[in-house]
Amino acid sequence: MTEKNNLFINGSWVAPKGGEWIKVENPATKAVVAEVAKGGQADVDAAVSAAKSAFIGWSRRTATERADYIHALKDLVKRDKEKLAAIITSEMGKPLKEARIEVDFAIGLLRFSAENVLRLQGEIIPGSSPEEKILIDRVPLGVIGAITAWNFPLALCARKIGPAVAAGNTIVVKPHELTPLACLHLAKLVEEAKIPHGVINVVTGDGKDVGVPLVAHKDIKLITMTGSTPAGKKIMAAASETLKEVRLELGGKAPFMVMEDADIDRAADAAVTARFNNAGQVCTCNERTYIHEAVYDKFVQKVREKIEALKVGLPTDPSTDMGPKVSEDELNKVHEMVEHAVRQGARLAIGGKRLTGSVYDKGYFYAPTLLTDVTQDMDIVHNEVFGPVMSLIRVKDFDQAIAWANDCRYGLSAYLFTNDLSRILRMTRDLEFGEVYVNRPGGEAPQGFHHGYKESGLGGEDGQHGMEAYVQTKTIYLNA
Repeated sequence: MTEKNNLFINGSWVAPKGGEWIKVENPATKAVVAEVAKGGQADVDAAVSAAKSAFIGWSRRTATERADYIHALKDLVKRDKEKLAAIITSEMGKPLKEARIEVDFAIGLLRFSAENVLRLQGEIIPGSSPEEKILIDRVPLGVIGAITAWNFPLALCARKIGPAVAAGNTIVVKPHELTPLACLHLAKLVEEAKIPHGVINVVTGDGKDVGVPLVAHKDIKLITMTGSTPAGKKIMAAASETLKEVRLELGGKAPFMVMEDADIDRAADAAVTARFNNAGQVCTCNERTYIHEAVYDKFVQKVREKIEALKVGLPTDPSTDMGPKVSEDELNKVHEMVEHAVRQGARLAIGGKRLTGSVYDKGYFYAPTLLTDVTQDMDIVHNEVFGPVMSLIRVKDFDQAIAWANDCRYGLSAYLFTNDLSRILRMTRDLEFGEVYVNRPGGEAPQGFHHGYKESGLGGEDGQHGMEAYVQTKTIYLNA
């Protein structure tokens, strides 16, 4: 019999009012690893009410008091690193070594929030008379609604909880229904850290029954969501009914540009890492690889060798480089995109199929795939794959690489490999993406700022700019 996990509301573990449960499946084995509560409108209302009641006392605590609680939570996450990594692997399917990296990132996010809350500073401006000062204070918003994606089940929760709560807000978190277990374990650590009741609440369930009422709730002051662009557009429209603030981190279609003067070995390593980590299920992944024609053939050979060397297997195996896709639907979506690309003229060099036999029959394993002779007009160049498929596109020069990189409705992340400083400086002006990795693989830092342009979202997360999303200004005309 699988474990049943209740909702975490107002410091207590409570059964869903609807009495329904969702099964959580291990994508590597298809085994049911747990059941979680299927929350609904009444559960959302209870969680928001608890968060609203807790806000008064929590927001009046000093910044250092709140930071101490976040530090305590961070230390418990560090203590439970192996347990959390195992949970992430069991529900999401990423290799255990990558799950450990995710836990470390979550620790870094919590640490940054705790250490930098005192840097949420106000301003003093000269008044309109000699006796007056104008104060611009920064105050918490109130109750935050957070909706997370399935690809980083712990880090995305920490990314939202840390800054929101450190800044004096309270929060209701809806983890993705495919991967809710890491967030629920984090809630157990919230309880152990003795964070006051109602400050952090977790309501599991699907988007229709939990996400929709959370976005629509009149007492939610800001919605922060990580997920797909279509879902983000629906959230933005729904949030307009109550004029709440919205922070959206959505899809990506990162260009990976390799110029003729680049270190080709280094670029090939980074290209493969940035494409096949987490089976390509990362919004910052290398989604389209533009290679200068002078080094195209050499680059193709190098990445082909590296892709062929990848070991796909059980994510608990230390030698595994790539695990399964998260679900059957996700696997089928990727396969159809590959087949469509081939029909449009791309050449299938490696992979392009579901893996079968041995351990593969028990899960959603897709072969690491390489497409060559891809052209800019193909659909796979413009639609997010979110899977282990590398598309190689030949470019004649840097001008064409920049133009084709920008020919995209997304604008989250990009990569550039070159040793030409003038190209790098030009890129800072001309490339229409919120974050760019120059001569390195991907992976944002807690102290950076993770944000996108165009249909990749609104606002951003991490760093001091990310923390400032969780406060609002209050202007005070001060006279004696």
